[in-house]
Amino acid sequence: MNFSFWLKALRVIPRISKEEWNKLDFVSKWLVLSRSAVFVITLIPSFIVAIFAYLNNKFDFLNWLMLTIGLIFAHALNNMLNDFTDYIKGVDKDNYFRAQYGTHPLEHNLISKKEFFIYVLITAIIALIPAIYFIYLRGISALILVLIGSFFVLFYTFPLKYIGLGELSVLIVWGPLMIGGGYYVITNEWNIDIILMSFIYSLGATSVLFGKHIDKYEDDKSKGIWTFPVIIGKRNARILNIIIMALQYILTIYLVLIGFFKFTMLVVLIGLYWFFKYVLKVYLSEKPKERPSNYPDSVWPLWYVAFAFDHNKKFGYLFLIGLLLEMVLRKVI
Repeated sequence: MNFSFWLKALRVIPRISKEEWNKLDFVSKWLVLSRSAVFVITLIPSFIVAIFAYLNNKFDFLNWLMLTIGLIFAHALNNMLNDFTDYIKGVDKDNYFRAQYGTHPLEHNLISKKEFFIYVLITAIIALIPAIYFIYLRGISALILVLIGSFFVLFYTFPLKYIGLGELSVLIVWGPLMIGGGYYVITNEWNIDIILMSFIYSLGATSVLFGKHIDKYEDDKSKGIWTFPVIIGKRNARILNIIIMALQYILTIYLVLIGFFKFTMLVVLIGLYWFFKYVLKVYLSEKPKERPSNYPDSVWPLWYVAFAFDHNKKFGYLFLIGLLLEMVLRKVI
């Protein structure tokens, strides 16, 4: 077991050779195949759900653990099926963007399709265990949530991504489905306020996908993949993504003003420092033709998505801190 590699794969999407791949253990290969560096986007909603459940005296550790496992492995399964679908359709050939920013085990001939499907099957089984648990626990409502989630896992890459609905899918999945539905399966209670609030975080997850599709704009357009940025144009997509990220702050302030959040949630405004210093400047300009000398080689050619991803992480962490401070404040008062 290579713990150092596990940590690396959880931080970045590694680029590795065939020789290096052959030396990896089973878990390390799974972390590469599932693009585990992006799991943080799914862990944050899980912790948001946990804190809200605790604030409402309805937290159950086993339910939360099962939810977290289900969400992470569903995300992993989606990433793996995404790579497989594009590989089979020939999208990732000819040094396509996906094959540039990290190892694509199928496209780079590191793994056979048979071996790949062993990993897919194991991932699907693990993802299915929490689904069955919650269907048994909550009945038809949980079944509907599982079916909706399965729809997005199976059909995000094709046809949703191809017809400009990928971004909308992320907005729904990382908000109402993960947070609103997650709160329900943990607590056995629907909460419309939490469902509506969930869009604050899912806007950030959506901004990451927007950034990725802006980075891939030319490649996607040439291959007839009509992501939303391809439909509206690169410049319009950059402006829209600025608005999407700004809305996270605007909506948070609004919910503080109407009393949904306590003033502690204003800690998210610290994120405006990075938003104005880096994100805004990047999105108001064209991507450099070559990698800037001070820009990490391990990240390039990711550009717009890298800044959106970093912003989403920072906003998400600050959002969690705001909720934890509110939890402490409630206990004190």
